[in-house]
Amino acid sequence: MNRLLLGSALLLAAASSALAAEVPPAVLAPPFVTAGPKLVEPHLHIARSNVTGHARVALTFDACMGEADERILSTLVNERIPATIFVTARWLKRNPKAVAIFLQNPDLFELENHGEKHIPAVDTPVLVYGIAAAGSPDAVRQEVEGGAAAMVASGIPAPHWFRGSTAKYDLSAIGQIRAMGYRIAGYSVNGDGGSLLGAAITEKRISSAKDGDVVISHINQPTHAAGAGVARALVDLKAKGTEFVRLQDVADTGDDKTTE
Repeated sequence: MNRLLLGSALLLAAASSALAAEVPPAVLAPPFVTAGPKLVEPHLHIARSNVTGHARVALTFDACMGEADERILSTLVNERIPATIFVTARWLKRNPKAVAIFLQNPDLFELENHGEKHIPAVDTPVLVYGIAAAGSPDAVRQEVEGGAAAMVASGIPAPHWFRGSTAKYDLSAIGQIRAMGYRIAGYSVNGDGGSLLGAAITEKRISSAKDGDVVISHINQPTHAAGAGVARALVDLKAKGTEFVRLQDVADTGDDKTTE
């Protein structure tokens, strides 16, 4: 009996070894590791005006996927409020009318790179908020370069800033993107919580922006309540005498070596 059990065990081990030899390691291993690198979510501030009652604020909007939010876009145009818009290749393809409005108002809009496919710029295969990261240095490069190529193909000047999906990075990816010639756009005020907050709390967050703040919100979710709060907050800030600037207009300071 013992000999029979031993023989069966040896046969099973041999079969398992043969199967492992035939199946590529990538198939045998899980696609995403559970313990990844340290991720950072960099802050960014702009030079303050240092004038009482005259706060200087940089509004930045991510255009990830989906449609343009006309509530926000029309407010920016009608109120003549400058902003920096981070666009993906996917969004550009779906929103030619909004892109035309951006290009028709170069005094208002600075267009910058949000990537090709809207995947986190992390060079290890991890999940960030449930989104699969780029996963390798080559994939990070493709995300950045693909986004820039789509912008140029749409008639937009070559970008100088990059902001990745989720605004989270690992330090090695930050070094790689900086070596590609980009400044990486963090922020200091999360205006709309990824466009998932209600209108009232979104308005309150953005309206509370102080001198030197960089606000992040989204301009690609026209069905979300947050967009209405963003639009109202823009008018609130303007009524306070806020000076709106684009990232290209002023000096800035980012941590985690994102702008050094």
